[in-house]
Amino acid sequence: MSDNLTATIEELQNFLAENPEVKTLEIIAPDMAGVLRGKRIPRVEFETFFSKGVQAPGSIPLLNTLGALSEAIGIGHHDGDPDKIMHPVKNSVALVPWLKSETAQVLATWFDLEGEPHMWDCRQILNQVVQRFRSDDLFPTIACELEFYLVEASENPARPQVKLSRVPGTTQPQPGVQYAMPEELWDNDDFLEAVREACELQNIPATTVHTEFAPGQYEINLHHVNDPLLACDHAVLLKRVIKGVARQFGMTACFMAKPFVDSAGNGLHMHISVYDGQNRNIFLSDADDAGNPPISEVFRYAIGGLADTMSECMAIFAPNANSYRRIQPGNYVPLTPNWGHNHRCVALRIPACDDKNLRIEHRVAGADANPYLVLAAVLAGMHYGMAEKCAPHGEMIRAGELFEDETVTVPYRWDQSLDCFKLGKVLPQYFGEEYCRLYERIRRSECDQFYAEVSDVDYAWYLRAV
Repeated sequence: MSDNLTATIEELQNFLAENPEVKTLEIIAPDMAGVLRGKRIPRVEFETFFSKGVQAPGSIPLLNTLGALSEAIGIGHHDGDPDKIMHPVKNSVALVPWLKSETAQVLATWFDLEGEPHMWDCRQILNQVVQRFRSDDLFPTIACELEFYLVEASENPARPQVKLSRVPGTTQPQPGVQYAMPEELWDNDDFLEAVREACELQNIPATTVHTEFAPGQYEINLHHVNDPLLACDHAVLLKRVIKGVARQFGMTACFMAKPFVDSAGNGLHMHISVYDGQNRNIFLSDADDAGNPPISEVFRYAIGGLADTMSECMAIFAPNANSYRRIQPGNYVPLTPNWGHNHRCVALRIPACDDKNLRIEHRVAGADANPYLVLAAVLAGMHYGMAEKCAPHGEMIRAGELFEDETVTVPYRWDQSLDCFKLGKVLPQYFGEEYCRLYERIRRSECDQFYAEVSDVDYAWYLRAV
């Protein structure tokens, strides 16, 4: 068992000394869809869990969005669903302030009963990719950005509505996008302050908050860290905080990729830089005539690898049926693996920053995606590009440069992206062939199940017309 992944009994004892009132512990771990699954245990079992772990069905990391197992993979009912073991992730035990009960939570990661990593666990998949960088004496630094809507119940019991601010002194909803308007935050100041306090309590390094490009849409950023697994832990825990606090205030936080037809989608943007063993940014060129920005040849290879693997990875970046409603022209959503400096219309953006922080902003994934698998796919593409010396696709687009190329070269339908994933040659080298096989079958089964449903749109379009 990897000591750098798991918590110690001393960590629990220190936590309980500071929080003696805690009576219940929620053990949570992300499944393939990025949904946190787990169980609650009473205080009498805390020490056993931290010292020995807890056994649970090994199929849990393979649950789909509905929390079910796919019959297509032959796992669960067919093989007896043998137990694996969950161990606590280091430095992740924290209070759950939005619950009335005296409850704490802890992230967990999976191992088999012999102590080897359980390779159906998305945290272990990411760790496997990270070790490829470590073996080359390279250390990625990551920061995540998450977009979401605050929604509330509407007159239609099946559909939520955006929670909009009001024109002061009236009951009229505030019109317009109102991008980056602090007054928009005032109407939800209590909610945002509760989120800030919860993040502080749980050691989640949340930073900037602002309103996004649609009414009722927000973005909360996370500070960069030099531990990729920790960066993704922060992302899933921030989503949990936002959802939990929203419920406390009678709202729902919506991270669907495209919850509303006429409004912007929700993205998961990742900022990635890579440093060597001497803490030098390998993306920064040391040539006197490096240009602006001063990118290295290695940086270009990383961009090339991300471009070469983007279609193969779309089933991870856009994992659900709703994900593909976001992938359309004119929405700041990348449609092709272009790259550019200080330009928000590209898939792979080089933000304006100082040389030390030179980085890639990967802008493709939706907020509904599993952060661990998204980052694993991004790092795999970068590592592949650097190893194979892949060339970028096209020339770098400059800040302020106008371009009207809306050519869609990435898969923009769910089944199409799964076809590309199944035929992919790079991800199996990093994720393992078995995990890729399971991922494709599970997501394909959910895709088939989704499109077998008869929706309200079917009746609206076809009941009378045909």
